[in-house]
Amino acid sequence: METSDALFPALLKNAWHDLPGPVRSMHGSAPRILARGKADVEGDGNAVVRALRCLLKLPSPGPEQTLEVCIERRGNHETWTRRFAHGRMQSTLRHDASATHLLEQLGPVTLRFTLCPDAHGIAWHLNGARMLGMPLPRRWLGTVLSHSGEHNGRYAFTIDTRLPWIGRLVAYRGWLEISTDD
Repeated sequence: METSDALFPALLKNAWHDLPGPVRSMHGSAPRILARGKADVEGDGNAVVRALRCLLKLPSPGPEQTLEVCIERRGNHETWTRRFAHGRMQSTLRHDASATHLLEQLGPVTLRFTLCPDAHGIAWHLNGARMLGMPLPRRWLGTVLSHSGEHNGRYAFTIDTRLPWIGRLVAYRGWLEISTDD
C-alpha cells in the first residue's frame, strides 16, 4: 500500500491504482529506486539550443544511450538523477501548495505539470514555468510532450520539448527496469 505523502499517489488519487505495474513501481513510495535501461536522445544543433541544454544540464543527442536513473524520495519530494551516456541530468519533483500540480525544477527553471492518467500510464501536461522565481509567458514554453507508461512489461518514457523560434531542445524516449543490485 502506498503512503499518503508519496508524491505521485497523492497527485493521482484514486487513478493511481489503475496504472500499470511498472509505472506504480517507478513512481511509488519506495525511499530509493535505481533503474537501468536505454534511451534515444535527440535535439537540434544550433548554438542557442546547445547553450540551453548546457544551462539546464540536459543530455546531449545520441542513439541507444545507456541510462541509469536514481530516484531518492523524502516525503512528497523526489530527486531524480539521470545518467545518460552523454550527460547527467538532475531534477527535483514536488507538488504545489494545493497538491494539484507536479513541479519539476531543472536548474533555474521550475516547470508546472498537470498529471493525466490514461490507459497506458501518465501524460504530463505542461501548463506553466518559472525561471529564477519569475513566471515565464506560456507562449515561450513551446510544446512539451511527456508520457510515462509501460511497454513490454518495462517502464517506458517519451519526452519531446520544442521551443518557439529555437527548435527541438531535447527529446528522449526509452525504457527502464528497476535494478536489484544497487
